[in-house]
Amino acid sequence: MSRIGKLPIPIPAGVEVSIQGSVVKAKGPKGELSQEIKPMISARLEDAVLLIERADDSREARAYHGLYRTLINNMVVGVSEGFSKSLEIIGVGYRAALKGSDLELQLGYSHPVLVKAEDGISFEVPAQTQIIVRGIDKQKVGQVAADIRKWRKPEPYKGKGIRYSGEYVRRKLGKAAGS
Repeated sequence: MSRIGKLPIPIPAGVEVSIQGSVVKAKGPKGELSQEIKPMISARLEDAVLLIERADDSREARAYHGLYRTLINNMVVGVSEGFSKSLEIIGVGYRAALKGSDLELQLGYSHPVLVKAEDGISFEVPAQTQIIVRGIDKQKVGQVAADIRKWRKPEPYKGKGIRYSGEYVRRKLGKAAGS
């Protein structure tokens, strides 16, 4: 039995979960998300707990059991609390600013980089060198943060670039002194 798949999903107050055929929908104070599940996996609502079960012990069903439990749990957490990723910008002249709901980055290119805010994603810039990406869909928040980081990945010699908060960048020495 899947250790993750058999864990019940607690439904917090203010969140409604509905199951219609092979679609599980979660609606909460932050928004609404839905996830389609394969026929070999079923969802059952008991009191304030959602249980994910599989039809048989086939390899494919076992693999999807934990996956769908995690995806549905992320939906429930997303519509109740939301998700965020924090990024740091390191480098002389590198900075970020909000332009409406979009993000404008100065990253040493000859032009500013404009990152459009997708549906369900919002940006915060508490300081010129910090970016917070917020949203209810964990996958989308992570993807947008990764796309922003991709503009200037942290380089190992000076450590300049965009990195996740708390990310460790292994530094290199560079050229050895004349020997």
